[in-house]
Amino acid sequence: MTDDELIWRISGGSGDGIASTSQNFAKALMRSGLNVFTHRHYPSRIRGGHTYTEVRASSDPVNSRGDGYNFLLALGDSFARNPQEGALYGNEEIKPLSENLDELREGGVIIYDEGLLDASEIPNFEERAEENNWHVYPLDLRGLARDQGREVMRNTAGVGATCALTGMDLDHVQDLMRDAMPEKILEPNLEILQIAYDQVKEEYDVDAPDVSVPTGEHDETQLLMSGSDAISYGAIDEGCRFIAGYPMTPWTEVFTIMTKNLPKLGGISEQVEDEIAAAALAVGASHAGVKAMSGSSGGGFALMSEPLGLAEMTETPVVLVEAMRAGPSTGMPTKPEQSDLEHVLYTSQGDSQRVVLAPGTVEEAYTQSRIAFRLAYEYQIPSILLYDQKLGGEMTNVPKSHFDREPNPTLGKTLSEDALADEPHSPDGKFHRFQHDVEDGVSPRSIPGQKGGRFLATGNEHDPTGHIAESPDNRVAQIDRRTQKLEAIRADLDQEDTGSYVGPEDAQYGILTFGSQQGTVEEAVGRLNDAGISVKSYGVSDMLPFPTEQVEAFVESVDEVLVVEMTASGQFRGLVQKNLGRYGEKLSSLLKYNGNPFEPAEIVDGFEAAIVEGDGDASGHQTTFVPAAGD
Repeated sequence: MTDDELIWRISGGSGDGIASTSQNFAKALMRSGLNVFTHRHYPSRIRGGHTYTEVRASSDPVNSRGDGYNFLLALGDSFARNPQEGALYGNEEIKPLSENLDELREGGVIIYDEGLLDASEIPNFEERAEENNWHVYPLDLRGLARDQGREVMRNTAGVGATCALTGMDLDHVQDLMRDAMPEKILEPNLEILQIAYDQVKEEYDVDAPDVSVPTGEHDETQLLMSGSDAISYGAIDEGCRFIAGYPMTPWTEVFTIMTKNLPKLGGISEQVEDEIAAAALAVGASHAGVKAMSGSSGGGFALMSEPLGLAEMTETPVVLVEAMRAGPSTGMPTKPEQSDLEHVLYTSQGDSQRVVLAPGTVEEAYTQSRIAFRLAYEYQIPSILLYDQKLGGEMTNVPKSHFDREPNPTLGKTLSEDALADEPHSPDGKFHRFQHDVEDGVSPRSIPGQKGGRFLATGNEHDPTGHIAESPDNRVAQIDRRTQKLEAIRADLDQEDTGSYVGPEDAQYGILTFGSQQGTVEEAVGRLNDAGISVKSYGVSDMLPFPTEQVEAFVESVDEVLVVEMTASGQFRGLVQKNLGRYGEKLSSLLKYNGNPFEPAEIVDGFEAAIVEGDGDASGHQTTFVPAAGD
């Protein structure tokens, strides 16, 4: 973390409006010309329980959460179940203040709502504040809001106080409130924003802020988006008009966004009884000629195994999204991990064929959502987008121009009725839907209702017309043809490398990662190079078919490689070694699986301990170092 950035953490209880307040504040900072990045931490219940959101703002690009933070707005938990210290979960009422002190930077600022929080209940609070040179401002935000008739407005009062203490002008916040709030609550919120701002200015000397908001300017219009937004809008722009699903954190965000938007475009969203039905409906809709998707998180995706296999056998294009969370079973539903990688790669039966893409940034989430649909419908194969709660929920600013692309409603290799007449048919009129010898393994398909397009679709192995067939020659021909698609898809993807490289081309060391850790790794690489350590990184997005040539070239070009991932078993390292087995002695792992994503400093420290110093100890931040084979 540098001195020229604000990392603002707002904490409270689930249900206290922490997420919406932080999102609006981030948008106001973005509109002021800054680059922003948010990080959200919340418990697995609807109301109550300590939650916080960080907003990192800088004039420089930011693509990761920072190391700790420098400004705390602690609102308290108005839904605390038990304020007693001896309760099972401790004194929940005080947690928004007490549990956010360890990561507060020296010289940082604390505003806490003394209408709900009593700092004297925190052992050694005053001593810690003095030792760390924290600037503490107890404000009765709840009382201030009550005076204006709405206690919920204490969030707005807290933002007003923040602006006063950081030297931030109220204009952008006020403009945002006018855009977002209905008239009946707009004026009271504008009023309390100004009151809190003025009160802090009058009571405290803030001419020289302890922590200030930097200044910046954007060259073009920016949008504040999450990975869930980007996946959804990528699907819509690529022509998706059907989604079926069942709510499950954190996939629910994509389902909700699609549900809000599809009806406006003539599309359909269906919430069904379970994930088996959801995936089956999506497969059925695609079979009928609509671009379709479904999705879930780990436990729900497990139920999709059977319809996923059906889509592979019937060669029905469909896109599924899998939002990883800490497992197994229910695990920690609101905490990020990347440990569903093997689950998504290998679930279903037999020698299956599918595409798995793992975007690493919001921009990639949009682009690869579109790629997933394109590949699914051009190659008649299921595509899976693999992401996690971190990428799905974190928000950052993205240039609007990134989304200026033409829509694509086409259904891939689908025949017209005129073309169908010239295709092979059996004497009884059935279309040879599953031909043996076709280019790239893709046999042209028809849509139900087309003249001359009649065929059978079955989960059994089948002959070219779809009839159940168990002859050895037919089995080998069909398996070989379906497998051929993956070779064609790899060649397709190789036309434009979807991986992300950072660092000097001739670096001595390398870091490999996948998915949502990409931005954090890239920031760590910058710091390592600034410290004189020659290192570069490669963020891999294509999980299946794997980009063997690209990863091999990267590993071959360096002396040692650290593989960074949020798993306990090193699943991504295992995938790399499966495809590049002879390089096993070059690979070490830095793993984290405590429910929190990496911070840049953890990767820097882990890399220095494991690779540079070579002492095999990279566990200083609840991470685990796994050395290379033979070390």
